[in-house]
Amino acid sequence: MVNVADIKAAIADRELDIKSRFEKGKIIRRELSLPNMPLHPGVANIITGVRRCGKSTLAMMLPRGMAHSYVNFEDERLRGMDSSELNKVLEALHELKGPDIGVLVFDEIQNIVGWESFVSRITESKVVVVTGSNARLLSKELATALTGRHVDHELFPFSFREYLEYIGLDAEYNDTYITAKKARLMLELLEYVRYGGFVYFYGRNGDAQRSNTLLLTLYRDIIERDIVQRHGIKMTEKLRELARYSIANITSVISYNNAAKLIGIKSTQTALNWMSYLQNAYLLIALEKYSPKLKERTIAPKKIFCIDNGIANSISPELFGQDGRLMENTVAIELLRRRSYSKNRQEISYWRDYSDNEVDFVVRYGNRVEQLIQVTDISSAMEVKRRETGALLKASEILKCRNLVVITWDYEAEQRIEGKKIVFIPLLRWLLKYKT
Repeated sequence: MVNVADIKAAIADRELDIKSRFEKGKIIRRELSLPNMPLHPGVANIITGVRRCGKSTLAMMLPRGMAHSYVNFEDERLRGMDSSELNKVLEALHELKGPDIGVLVFDEIQNIVGWESFVSRITESKVVVVTGSNARLLSKELATALTGRHVDHELFPFSFREYLEYIGLDAEYNDTYITAKKARLMLELLEYVRYGGFVYFYGRNGDAQRSNTLLLTLYRDIIERDIVQRHGIKMTEKLRELARYSIANITSVISYNNAAKLIGIKSTQTALNWMSYLQNAYLLIALEKYSPKLKERTIAPKKIFCIDNGIANSISPELFGQDGRLMENTVAIELLRRRSYSKNRQEISYWRDYSDNEVDFVVRYGNRVEQLIQVTDISSAMEVKRRETGALLKASEILKCRNLVVITWDYEAEQRIEGKKIVFIPLLRWLLKYKT
């Protein structure tokens, strides 16, 4: 049982903390574009994403002058609240701020079973923004409770463009051909590829040990709070082993059945469930193999990526310096970020044939393949490997796609091979060329 006084204290303390953050911190306008979020009664905006990616800050930027309030349901004073007590939250808000609050921001409200019906009811008269670190917010139950009255948004850690804005280099987006400025941007790109997009979380003061410690703490919070506690996992050490194994093998194709055997999980279904939990918590991303056949897409091994290179390096230090793999992980997250922010219907897959020729990314609409992307850490024409271009050409022929791209570390060219044009573009320019 939670009393109104405790709710009021939790709200007041959290809003003071947020106010201080806005006054003292550097707030970056996110690429998840604010105009795409309709702020009017009758529609709930659902913002999900990995912990500490900036969901709460983004949510508090939305009201744009409208009277608003923020409630964090992970506050220890609100834990154990039942859905029947949620009206006490409205009572507390009205006592604190009066009856004219236009926008309500609820953070991690999915911790309360039955929250969907409460939100559905109050969206008739209030603008509601719900944030959470679990994709279950987008569950069938939510879709049923808020049919046609919710808009879903996924937020990611900083893109490279947002990273540059944070460190004050955003004005140099278009200066990648000026030698001195390109050199500085390339140094920052290497930093971003190795340490990821959580710079706003751990700061930028050269203290690698501090950043590593904070990222490890973030990882443990995801495992413990978003998976172990939420799903009641008993074999916690086995779950942690599966998570570590998956992160150590990012950019690789993984069979869940083989992973289960390797870790000593007797049930493949348990491994499947745990992998879904890791993905729902936005820690891991699993891409399907491209095939026009649904059954083959479903049963084929998945290609695994981590939501952030900094987290991956903290958990698996052996990844540090494997810049080709880190580049590929960066491209995977950027492709998914662009798809999410632009609200397009692209699907991202990988392709592999029976001779183990592999293309890193297949970008498609339905069964229509739009682009084939290969990622490599080469910096000159002499480093171009036949193995990589050969797989592109084979996939091009089979999938009927002529838009062939190789993302490199620092090699730019167009080559015609076997009558097909392949565009080589440096990662720096590929990351900066797209703006929402």
